[in-house]
Parts: sequence; C-alpha cells; structure tokens
Amino acid sequence: MKTLRNIFGRKTVSLSIFDIDDTLFRTTASVYVMKNGTRIHKLSPAQFNFYDPKPGETYDFSEFRSSAHFLKTSKPIKNVFSIAKKLVRRYAGSGSQVIALTARSDMDDRDMFLSAFRKVGFPVDSIHIERAGNLPVPAPQGKAIIVRKYLKSGRFNHAQMFDDHGPNLVSFLELQREFPSINFEA
Repeated sequence: MKTLRNIFGRKTVSLSIFDIDDTLFRTTASVYVMKNGTRIHKLSPAQFNFYDPKPGETYDFSEFRSSAHFLKTSKPIKNVFSIAKKLVRRYAGSGSQVIALTARSDMDDRDMFLSAFRKVGFPVDSIHIERAGNLPVPAPQGKAIIVRKYLKSGRFNHAQMFDDHGPNLVSFLELQREFPSINFEA
C-alpha cells in the first residue's frame, strides 16, 4: 500500500471526522420545540441548527435518541458514505483514524443504533462514535472539544472534517491556531 507523505516527506497520519446526520446519513428525526409541556414547532436538523428559542421554550430530542427511528428511517448519503468506507479500509493499521462525531447524545439502544450502520455495510466496528450532545455546550463547541482531545494525542499531522453545518466546520478550523503543525481540511 502506498503511504501518503506531506510536504516535508513525513508520513501523513490523518484524523478523518464524519458527522452523522445529513452528512453520512439522510435522517428524518425531528426536534420538537416545547412550551408549557406542549409541542409547538417541529424542526428538521437543518432548521434546528439555526432556531433561536423564545423565552420559556425547551427542546424534545426524543426522536434523536430513538435507535429504532434511526434504524428505520436513515439512508446513507452515497458519495460521503463511500468516502468514509474507503478511508476506514485505507487507514487500517496505518495509524490514521476515522471517527464519527455527532451532535446527538447517547441513543436509547446502542446495539440497535450500530446495527443501522452494519445494515448498509458500514464498518462501524472499526471506528469510534463520539457524541457531542453529551457535553453541556452547543454542538460546535462540543465537537471542537472532542476533536481537540484527539489532536492533543500528538499522533496526527492531518485532520479533515466532513460536516453539513457551517459553524461546526468553523469551530474545527479554529483549532488550527492551537495546532499549527497539523494540516486542516473542512
């Protein structure tokens, strides 16, 4: 297998990060805006990314925690899905790594959630799924915290992120100030 070399002749050791919702998979889970215990709005993931809650509004993420809903409704986005699968195969044993990084918190059934990946031929057992939704900060900051943990290991000289949400990519690229010796791609 050919190894990638950076401009200094060193072997490229990459961290490749893939968002799940609307990047690896087209998903149908909705976020419900709640007020006084009643659902008042239904938001797609894209709408949620830009929704500004009004005073007294809270969110219901139950569909995002439902492994059954994910298994039943999620469909791979073929071009990104294909890239991710190829990188998992290419990186095996090389020191490079692929992770999935989602804004979701823990799912209600881990095994069922993972079976959705297996069902469509994704080698999910060869990657780690990180969940920024478990952190008490907005998704872009949570994703940056998780990526920082990987980059602090000193293992990587290249990092690339695939994500459909611009603010997540901006937070990722801002890490380059902290890690100037790493080549970043978003």
